[in-house]
Amino acid sequence: MNRIIYLAGGCFWGLEYLLRSRSGVVDTEVGYMGGRNSDPTYEYHPGHAEAVRITYDTTLTSYDELVRYFFKIHDPTTKNRQGNDIGSSYRSAIFYQDQNEKEKAEKIITNIESMNVYENPIFTTLEPFVEFYPAEEYHQDYLVKNPSGYTCHYEREWSI
Repeated sequence: MNRIIYLAGGCFWGLEYLLRSRSGVVDTEVGYMGGRNSDPTYEYHPGHAEAVRITYDTTLTSYDELVRYFFKIHDPTTKNRQGNDIGSSYRSAIFYQDQNEKEKAEKIITNIESMNVYENPIFTTLEPFVEFYPAEEYHQDYLVKNPSGYTCHYEREWSI
């Protein structure tokens, strides 16, 4: 059975690139979430985060596994920032679709903080899913199309 998870952690190019390689991930799409306008664009998306919609096969991976991996591939301790990208568009956020997802995300965050893998507190927000707006076509699969393109995402060495 396929399910969908929505994550934001800085520039959506790098996040998508790493997430798409995970076992069980069926599809990824970059877009905008959590903002103040409908039909946002790259040039105008006030309050929206650059996010990734991840479709995954629940027989091969889980919500929990994807959320834990999410915390390994971006820095959740920088508020509204990822690498050189600054602003609320680049915030760390999990867009939960129901109370169960919210509780699972809270538990994972608590677990990671108790492991002291980061020096600073986690700033990841938990925001209710409202709507996902796909980004322009030139953003989709950007690092596949442009292998030398910018990214600040990478896998950290620790495991959870």
